[in-house]
Amino acid sequence: MLRLVILASLALLGLCAVDERVIGGTEANRNAWPWQVSLQGYAHYWYHTCGGTLIRNRWVLTAAHCVDRSGTYRVVLGDHNIYETDGTEQYIFVQDIILHEGWNGDLSVGNDIAVLYLEKDAVLNQYVQLGTLAEAGATLPNNFVCYVTGWGYTRNGGTVNPTLQQAPIKVVAYNVCSQPEWWGYYVTSNMVCAGGDGIIAGCQGDSGGPLNCQHNGIFYVHGATSFVAAAGCDTYMKPTVWTRVSSYINWINDKIAFH
Repeated sequence: MLRLVILASLALLGLCAVDERVIGGTEANRNAWPWQVSLQGYAHYWYHTCGGTLIRNRWVLTAAHCVDRSGTYRVVLGDHNIYETDGTEQYIFVQDIILHEGWNGDLSVGNDIAVLYLEKDAVLNQYVQLGTLAEAGATLPNNFVCYVTGWGYTRNGGTVNPTLQQAPIKVVAYNVCSQPEWWGYYVTSNMVCAGGDGIIAGCQGDSGGPLNCQHNGIFYVHGATSFVAAAGCDTYMKPTVWTRVSSYINWINDKIAFH
């Protein structure tokens, strides 16, 4: 039985990205994904731990497993190379962390989702934009092509990538992904699977980041990266799994409205 491995980076628990890029991807154009954030922790220096999505001027969506441990966090917006100063970055401390009440640390149960309330508003410009969340209840057909993005490992056992990577990745519908030879009972209908071809995947450091899926010329965020197989991020027939954003729209809106 394969263990589940979460997609956090070095300082948290491990996942796996693809090939020598978001596994199987390429370097994104600068600020091609302006809602993508780098979530960073502090241990005598700032380090990338996870991805995330800017969903309001003062709110970021990420995975619960990225922030369920005490610590100091900040988000970096408008970044491309996390080890260099691009001149487009905004650094904002996380003021409050709201975990889903159903998150208990068991990835197969799900609810791996959290929203972060920032210390101040992000300034929207050509480098920093809000992500558009999928509508409540929205699902994607099998083989629908989305994009995985992040600074995660570009090969199994690698390290965080300096520049933002992207890769086209095909959705594996729930009725396929939940079959025994795929993820079986490890996935629920509140998750989105994509990949599983042994080539393209998310990996450590990509956790919490968006699954970007285009419809009518607009990219919608359909997922927050959650887990892959411990056998390797790009394990065949074990696709990357995201928390399905469309299942949590009401929860997200409620937390923002009543904060």
